[in-house]
Amino acid sequence: MSFLDSSFIPFPGINDLALIVMASQHPARGLAYALLSTVGSVLGCYVMYYIARGGEKLAEGRSTKNKNKYERARRWLERNDFVAMLVMSLLPPPAPLKLFVIAAGALRMNPLHFGAALLVGRSLRFLAEAWLGAHYGTRAEAYLNKNLAWSSLLTILVVIGMTLLWRRWKGHSVAAAADSGEPCEEVENQGPRT
Repeated sequence: MSFLDSSFIPFPGINDLALIVMASQHPARGLAYALLSTVGSVLGCYVMYYIARGGEKLAEGRSTKNKNKYERARRWLERNDFVAMLVMSLLPPPAPLKLFVIAAGALRMNPLHFGAALLVGRSLRFLAEAWLGAHYGTRAEAYLNKNLAWSSLLTILVVIGMTLLWRRWKGHSVAAAADSGEPCEEVENQGPRT
């Protein structure tokens, strides 16, 4: 069900509900259910990703204006690929994950970054749902409906905050390497300063 939901046949919310119910009926199997849901979802997303990657020319367009928009979108995705997919994979339905998967394929997002972000995001989401199902039973659905909006927002803010801190730290380490004269891959790629 998770594979189909992430690829061709949408089951908005049904996969999540089924995971909660199955984990509530068999709490000892909750981890296995979450891992199987994660693997199915990642594989289904890869199917859509590679279909969209094959249709890259459709996204690129023919006019110069469209090519400029395409290049800007591609450059933004190159800088933010992991975080964008991670945030989208954490969001509950009706978040448009498939649109981001298709855009990632069409804009040729790095397939390893794509898979890693989905693996982290989907596993966190499905593990949380399995845990809720195992501990709260079918009441977990009501709990999720009541608290989903704020917990999703909090999760997204934490991911974005960690990303900004990482970039800031990375920028400081690149600047420190440049000041000390140590070779740094990013500094070397920038070429001589004028």
